[in-house]
Amino acid sequence: MTDNQQAITGDQREQAKLIWDYHQMRHDMRPVDAAIGLGSHDLGVAAFAAELYVAGLFPVLVFTGGNSPTTAARFPRGEAVHFREHALELGVPDSAILLEPNAGNTGQNITFSREVLASAGVTPTTVLLISKPYMQRRSFATARKLWPEVEAICASEPLEFDDYLKSIGDDRLVIDMLVGDLQRVIEYSKLGFAIAQDVPEEVHAAYGSLLAAGFTSRLLKP
Repeated sequence: MTDNQQAITGDQREQAKLIWDYHQMRHDMRPVDAAIGLGSHDLGVAAFAAELYVAGLFPVLVFTGGNSPTTAARFPRGEAVHFREHALELGVPDSAILLEPNAGNTGQNITFSREVLASAGVTPTTVLLISKPYMQRRSFATARKLWPEVEAICASEPLEFDDYLKSIGDDRLVIDMLVGDLQRVIEYSKLGFAIAQDVPEEVHAAYGSLLAAGFTSRLLKP
């Protein structure tokens, strides 16, 4: 057991699970006009996008994302470039993939992907946003603000919380990221970056408890 795992109590794990569940939209999957694979550290986004393409859910897929401090070492040529290469390995044809290699945040992911689709002659009415599991709500709220005329459906790898913890191998880092994404869900609507989302009282309480316990490394900079 690592030091990080030893530092996390059962109560903290339960609080994190509440936030994990809140972040996921649980939308029903159905065919859409286009999909957008949102760049991140999680290559599972590309793998799940490939799986859904092969299943026939959409005809065109945009991978979006440049580099960030948390992904530059893993994806030195940019998130979207590496995601595209992984999807090609998994059977998605090159003709079905559009590349958006510049976005540095979720708002740019949505805005730049929209522009890439338009340049390719694609004007969707339904879009599937494929993200890491705890980014679903934030990507949904952002798309509803910046692209309101499109119906946004969210998807991510169907992993349970404990399975995701094991896949990352660093419980404290995952909880830090869950807390950081929830802060963005709360704060970005106030800044005009996303539509507001109702946060249940028990989720707010879990958030406050984890903040007080020091799970703060992924919070917005003051």
